[in-house]
Amino acid sequence: MHLLFATSIVPDGTLGSGYEIANATIIDALRRAGVRVTVLGFAWPGQPPDDPENTIVLGEVDVRTEGASSFRKVAWLFKAIFSGLTYSSVKLRVVPPEAVRRAIADAGPFDAYILNSVQFAGAFEGLFDDRPCIFIDHNVEHASAQENARAAGGNFQRFLYRREARLLKALETRLCRKARFVFTLAEEDRAILGVASDDKSLALPLVVHPKAPSPGERAIEYDAALIGTWTWQPNRIGLEWFLNEVVPNLPDDFSIRIAGHVPAGVGSRHPGVKFVGHVPDADAFVLGASIIPLVSRTGTGVQIKTIETFELGLPSVATTNALRSIDYRPENCTVTDDPEAFAMALQLAAAGALHDTDGSAFHRYQRAVLDERIRRGLAALGHARQAVTV
Repeated sequence: MHLLFATSIVPDGTLGSGYEIANATIIDALRRAGVRVTVLGFAWPGQPPDDPENTIVLGEVDVRTEGASSFRKVAWLFKAIFSGLTYSSVKLRVVPPEAVRRAIADAGPFDAYILNSVQFAGAFEGLFDDRPCIFIDHNVEHASAQENARAAGGNFQRFLYRREARLLKALETRLCRKARFVFTLAEEDRAILGVASDDKSLALPLVVHPKAPSPGERAIEYDAALIGTWTWQPNRIGLEWFLNEVVPNLPDDFSIRIAGHVPAGVGSRHPGVKFVGHVPDADAFVLGASIIPLVSRTGTGVQIKTIETFELGLPSVATTNALRSIDYRPENCTVTDDPEAFAMALQLAAAGALHDTDGSAFHRYQRAVLDERIRRGLAALGHARQAVTV
């Protein structure tokens, strides 16, 4: 079977965000199931695809709102309003639909589409109706937009998020209705999308590392470490909760390192908090911490940082939301949504109450279930494939 994987940004091997990690994991699983996958989408500026022989690049585009000029943001906004597209989809309308149609034809004979998230499918809706499709919704985008509207600081921003939520809900409904099968990344998202039946959808457990990391001795450099794409609004909400509600309950000598780009206005007066920006090796960064705080407070989908922490076998303190759609919870993870209890658990863990564990069992479980559910989704296209033994 040959599938055309239509996505906003093609994999380039950097795995710099949870979205990119999820894409690489899903594509690998499809190929383990015996499927030929051709990827269609845009590239980050200056970043060639990591698999050029199986990738069709429509051009380069930077869709990040954070860091974009005011002129570009206003241009996106006006284009979205006058086109009726979502703000997230309109950023991808840098080529005409005819160019995408030609690229689809250049892919050669293929059996079906994988529509990866709503952004690309929404930007070029109608071009993917000639073949069956599977729709992958990484997050319930309309629900995230609704949450962002509730958290918005001003009326205009609230209006924009509400508009986005309305358009995204209609778009996700159409994509789910057209799809032969729907994959989500969290079990809870299936019901929100109205596709809770196992004949229509399944939630995909993910892995971060191709192979289970081997446990070993670690050199501890700081008490706690957080890393993430903090410019994404749900992640920002979790980080701000941690900094404003949890950190004030920690002693001054408790050291915290936060990696990743932090938006303007986010900070902490706690003497132990340091923002370190980009780190070249995410694994090395988190392995330098005694404890990993998993601080998600809102949003749908799954938390990639939770999966990575469990694969590495690292001690963690997690909110309830950080564990959404995680069936296998290791014994060295403490769960609480109370800020004071969260701070106390961090201190106890850093003092040795929680220890490293072997994350290979979690990795094997996730990958085995992932492969089994990928096969079931492919069967909905009428082309079941024999599993590769895990």
